[in-house]
Amino acid sequence: MRRPAIVLVAAISIVGGTASRIAAHHSFSATYLEDQSITIEGDVVQFLFRNPHSFVHVNVTEKNGSTRRYMAEWNTPGQLGEQGVNSRTLRVGDRVIITGSPGRRYPQEATLRVVRLRRPADGFDWRLPPKAGND
Repeated sequence: MRRPAIVLVAAISIVGGTASRIAAHHSFSATYLEDQSITIEGDVVQFLFRNPHSFVHVNVTEKNGSTRRYMAEWNTPGQLGEQGVNSRTLRVGDRVIITGSPGRRYPQEATLRVVRLRRPADGFDWRLPPKAGND
């Protein structure tokens, strides 16, 4: 009698844990307009190299002269690490050019998914690998 109860508790724990991770995760296609592209240029104000996705915050001078902070969602640290990107790759003040898919609420929310990130000062050029998944 005790063994079936233990198995049941273990099964519920595994399923419950998986369900909560799935609910917390989103696909890029649900959040970004992947059939569209925008390019921004500005200075890095924050680089968050973390799970589940990394983020680059950039101050961009708009056409009217105002400054707007954009949030660019990048890949996971594991994926980026496989391509040579680490927590020290970007520094506050770096001038970057980011091309990506705008968020579904763009332009109200200045968000995009990074498809390409360049730093002209030293030639750093990262591109989304072909057939990259929606992680």
